[in-house]
Amino acid sequence: MTTTTAPLDNPHTGPSRSAGPGRHVEPTTGGGSLFTHARVLARRSLIKMWRTPEALIDVTLQPVVFLALFTYIFGGAIAGGSQQEYLQFLLPGMVGQLIAMASVSIGVNLNQDIEKGVFDRFRSLPISRSAPLVGAVMADVVRYLILFVVTMSVGLLMGFQVGTSWLGVLAALGISMAFALCFAWISVFVGMIARTSGAVQGIMFLLVLPLGFASNTYVPTSTLPSWMQTFVSHNPITYLVSTVRGLMVGGPVAENLIGTLVWMAGLVVVFVPLALWAYRRRA
Repeated sequence: MTTTTAPLDNPHTGPSRSAGPGRHVEPTTGGGSLFTHARVLARRSLIKMWRTPEALIDVTLQPVVFLALFTYIFGGAIAGGSQQEYLQFLLPGMVGQLIAMASVSIGVNLNQDIEKGVFDRFRSLPISRSAPLVGAVMADVVRYLILFVVTMSVGLLMGFQVGTSWLGVLAALGISMAFALCFAWISVFVGMIARTSGAVQGIMFLLVLPLGFASNTYVPTSTLPSWMQTFVSHNPITYLVSTVRGLMVGGPVAENLIGTLVWMAGLVVVFVPLALWAYRRRA
């Protein structure tokens, strides 16, 4: 007498199916490409984001505070009394800078997931090892879209006027998001090597704030000290801001776009391998 043991249910894929005569059983785990796995984990990150809306403060309330603060408090002094004129200069710059700054959170979130043991559970799943990392970067695209919509909406209410066309605005959004996705790999790398999420945030802000303020986001480069202008002129944020400003309100675009693309390529070439190396060591 023989005993047949029913196959166990897989906790991740649901009940398994027994095969009848001549029936082929599809595998329940292990299938799919890196992109498929990353897309599923990106959805997980978005659900987590939806359930903790306070994590979106940096892409909802922060751009409103920055825009109002610099326009109404500093704008008159910087622009010689015309706050509306300064808003035309400021908003395109803030769109580029704030989207780049929003990429800081990805390193913090990854570090927190590692501390909580989330990546230990990921290792037990039949998925690509790099999928959690790529999925987190993909989910950040939604954060950038939220920030852009909030910043543009508030800016329009404050009196900002698009000087080119809405096609140029969409192009500005595209280049800003592409730059942020490249810049995010710095945050990923720091998130993998830092011991705590607080350290990740501190290190990234020490990097982002000088790049953001030592650029042409808030004031023209020509108004800065001569010794600083060299750094500002070659700052990646300056290239990005100048490109976005040209696309949204008018001005030269081609040279600044080339500089932005060169910086993006450099960030990818340098920090993607470093981030993957640190990720494999840590996770």
